[in-house]
Amino acid sequence: MVENIQETDSLLISNVYPTPKAMPDFAHHKISLIVGDLSAKGAGRWGGAVRPFLLAKALKQLGLQVEILGFTDDELPLFIDPEIKIKQFPYSIYPDFMRSGLQLIRAIEGNIICAYKTKASSFGIGLLARRLKQRPLILDIDDWEMSWHSGEKWVYQASLKQRYRDLFKPDGALRQPDHPIYLKRMEQWVHHADAVTVHTNFLQKRFGGTCVPNGKDTDAFDPDKYDRLESRKYYGLDQYRVLMFPGAPRPYKGLEDILTALDILNQPDIKLVIVGGSPYDNYDDQLIQRWGHRIVQIPKVPYDKMPEVISAADIIVVPQKDTAAAQAQFPLKLTDGMAMAKPILATCVGDIPEILGGTGYLVPPGDTQAMARQISEIFSNLSEALARGQEARIRCIHQYSIDAMARVLNSVIHQLIAAEEHTSLQLKQD
Repeated sequence: MVENIQETDSLLISNVYPTPKAMPDFAHHKISLIVGDLSAKGAGRWGGAVRPFLLAKALKQLGLQVEILGFTDDELPLFIDPEIKIKQFPYSIYPDFMRSGLQLIRAIEGNIICAYKTKASSFGIGLLARRLKQRPLILDIDDWEMSWHSGEKWVYQASLKQRYRDLFKPDGALRQPDHPIYLKRMEQWVHHADAVTVHTNFLQKRFGGTCVPNGKDTDAFDPDKYDRLESRKYYGLDQYRVLMFPGAPRPYKGLEDILTALDILNQPDIKLVIVGGSPYDNYDDQLIQRWGHRIVQIPKVPYDKMPEVISAADIIVVPQKDTAAAQAQFPLKLTDGMAMAKPILATCVGDIPEILGGTGYLVPPGDTQAMARQISEIFSNLSEALARGQEARIRCIHQYSIDAMARVLNSVIHQLIAAEEHTSLQLKQD
């Protein structure tokens, strides 16, 4: 039955959602993508899994040349598509940061610029490059940056003495390129971008623009390519029923709620498997101190190994808390699980219900009793859950694949080029 559904949907995908082809006016266009943090703690932490590299893949699929330029404070290699040119510049604080920024701008080869995130280290540099290079600028927003700083409530309140320290001390807060005071200003300048792309309804309501969902490489994340039993054995999970969280633990991601639900169930063979751990702090260590008997931690693996790891899971969990940061995000863990045809247990936060579209299991955020009940029901009706996982993969191919991402970007780029050509023609006529 599932195989028949997949065959039918393969035809539907190819007919209704054809892969975008390179258009003639893309032949000589190159996009320079500016990323504020290419370090191991920033966009480099998951290799090709995070937004800027997904954008690059989709743009390349349209026939565009792509380069990524950004700042880093480490020298760790980036394990991504070797065909994408990466240019890295030293991350520093003000005033030295402007020197690095100008070096980056001089290195831009693209005739279209795309800044990733509303940060001074990306959008700010992009605005300056737009003016100096006279090239159109796309702003791509995948987070509400001020949500990490209490949102609209944040105000810079400091005495004159403290302001002086913040500006002139070697470690002064205002010398940091992405201090909230600059983030707030960047948000006020979003309208200066020639085009805006976002990836959730929350961000679209806040900043406008075109919604470009995160795309998953559904060819690489294909469950038929992996032996689930072998993966479970290799990672030491064959004796457990596995709830997997393939991401970086942070308080708003709700892992404490899932672990509390496991306390309620009190079934020792059900484990929460955390892949990679946190690159930001010791939060995962705190979880292990309290719930070590419920957790199995797998070390960080290269991105191309993630489908193999995920194949070992019984359920993918995305238990986001209802916070502004979570509402603004498109959890990549969702499409990891969807592409791999896994049952997904998630909370009703932000765009999660819309992304799943009825192909997963939803509970209210923070409701540990509901989580415990749903985990039990999934394991009690595993054949139904696996069928729902197959539906999730089909939905992922339709709407959240690299192909789907490229379709929307195709329209954005064409509109931008058309607007530039119209402006150029008017200037000539004048």
